[in-house]
Amino acid sequence: MSTPVSAEKKEKISVPFDYNKYLRPNKLPHIWCPGCGHGIVLKAMLRAIDKAGLEKDNIALVSGIGCSSRTPGYVDFNTLHTLHGRALPFATGIKMARPDMKVIVVTGDGDALAIGGNHFIHACRRNIDLTVLVFTNAVYGMTGGQYSPTSPLGAIATTSRYGNVEPPFDTCEIAKAAGATFVARGTAYHTLELEKTIHEALAHKGTSVVDILDACPTYFGRMNKYKSATHMMETMEKDGTVSVKQVDKLPADKVQGKMLRGVLHKIERPEYCEQYASLVQEKAQGK
Repeated sequence: MSTPVSAEKKEKISVPFDYNKYLRPNKLPHIWCPGCGHGIVLKAMLRAIDKAGLEKDNIALVSGIGCSSRTPGYVDFNTLHTLHGRALPFATGIKMARPDMKVIVVTGDGDALAIGGNHFIHACRRNIDLTVLVFTNAVYGMTGGQYSPTSPLGAIATTSRYGNVEPPFDTCEIAKAAGATFVARGTAYHTLELEKTIHEALAHKGTSVVDILDACPTYFGRMNKYKSATHMMETMEKDGTVSVKQVDKLPADKVQGKMLRGVLHKIERPEYCEQYASLVQEKAQGK
């Protein structure tokens, strides 16, 4: 005979999250490779959106070109799949026309920081209310495995056969220096932590940038001799990062060379759409 479950225990039993209510089933299965972390990031984003209580019809999800930029095709929001590197100006136009909407940009490190680098710094400078999720896998995974602006020194790629000689960008430092008012980092490995970080980014008024470390086993992993997708996640995301909440408690040797996870920068300053609307109103009143 089974033991009856008390009401208190029933409340503690977690109910599986219903991802289907946010997805377009006719667009599945997705194109991402086995071991790619993009699906993990997508699920964390959907849980954060659900937790924020956002209505699907009030969300615009915008992307450029790349593996991560295929995300809008799978979700049941207002979606826009745009040109390579141009997701942020498209998103800016949507936010200016419909400031009431929650506009989210999904982009890769190459899409955002190479061809789209100029748009990235100016979106941060303006502090327009966009949530920018940068899927950082340190390689161009869709177009042949070329090195990207975040590829580590010495990394092998189809365009750096003898090792990358260009120092990598730190996405968070660029965002902070350019004026973003919320800057954070997460990983596909720390999925529950990532969900909380994205949720906080969605709640922030202004340009929110979340750099998400997300391994590409097909190109970066194979060319750089990682044994498996699991090995990549453990090496690059688990062992290669440390939480900002723990960093002060750890000895220097446990922190050296590791990237920080969590909210790295958060301030308040006027949001661009509100400033623009205020200026229009003043001039309309003859002030």
